[in-house]
Amino acid sequence: MNRQAAALRSPRLRREEQAVSEVLGVVMLLAMVITIMGGVWIFLNPYLSDFEDNTNWKSATGIADRIEDRVEVAGNAPEGTGFRNTLAMQSTSIFTVQNIEEWTISADFTSQESIEIRKVNDTVIAVTAANESARSITIQNPSITVERTVPTTSQEVFIDHNASHPHWMIVTVYDEQGDTLHRTVYASLSGIQVTTSLGQGTHEIVMMNNARAERFPNGAWDVTAMPLVELDRMANEELRLSILLTDVTGRGSIGSGTNIGMEFVSLGPLTLFTGEAYNVRFSVVNALHDVVTPQYHETWLSDYTIQRSAGTLDTFIGFSPYQRASGSDGFTIASQGSPLFFEVDYQRVEVSR
Repeated sequence: MNRQAAALRSPRLRREEQAVSEVLGVVMLLAMVITIMGGVWIFLNPYLSDFEDNTNWKSATGIADRIEDRVEVAGNAPEGTGFRNTLAMQSTSIFTVQNIEEWTISADFTSQESIEIRKVNDTVIAVTAANESARSITIQNPSITVERTVPTTSQEVFIDHNASHPHWMIVTVYDEQGDTLHRTVYASLSGIQVTTSLGQGTHEIVMMNNARAERFPNGAWDVTAMPLVELDRMANEELRLSILLTDVTGRGSIGSGTNIGMEFVSLGPLTLFTGEAYNVRFSVVNALHDVVTPQYHETWLSDYTIQRSAGTLDTFIGFSPYQRASGSDGFTIASQGSPLFFEVDYQRVEVSR
């Protein structure tokens, strides 16, 4: 009797056992799929992160290129004119960096005199005229122009003034007839910083005075574009030194967002030097990082260093250090007696959101 009952129940038990086995199989299959997907994700995650970082870096580089193009266009426009542009952002923020480069540029306008201007402090400058031809001086900034007389002496004289300014100051020396003998320009330049978030940290691009410096996470600053300082040798053996200064000041915060509208307005271009010049000197100090200024010096002095090593400086034409060989005292031009024409233009652009 029990054997018959067991025989009658056995098909139902087998079906139940089969049902339990199918559930376990599905669970095991899902667990295997999840395990494989997790392994694939772990394997691909570094590559996906690198792809995303590369996309963000390319986006930031493109934004920097477009900003530079718009600054160049606005810098050449008349005072008070400009345009507004919208930039598509991706994990990127834009900031202004104030007074990041300090430039000092000087030159004589006659071969009969050698004049040196030294900035003692914010209210005093020292003037030295080797041949005693200096008679008057003007000190100009964006707001005012101060006029002073210069004593007839070859010794250093001190001139008091109230014309200091955080952006630029122009000192011009005249002779007895009112002809220009010398000019010295002090310019403090600002720029724009583009910051992008990457997987390993923050990538930074700083655009300053037509130059560009870039730093990756845990890396050092690298100058990828130099300031626009060019020395050309003309067909008639004349030399032409051209310097373009660009000051980009910010009004308010630019910040970040999906789409940012930026306004570029010209504050008016200035021509600081034009024509034949003598005793040309210029120097620059970059405040972004200690490694930036030496990179400038190394680039400008590369040809000079090679010629000095070869012992051929007596025929060298190009950038050379003013005093110390490192360039820390500034730079001049070794012209070997060829006429030197000096052109310095100053662009001023205001950027706001």
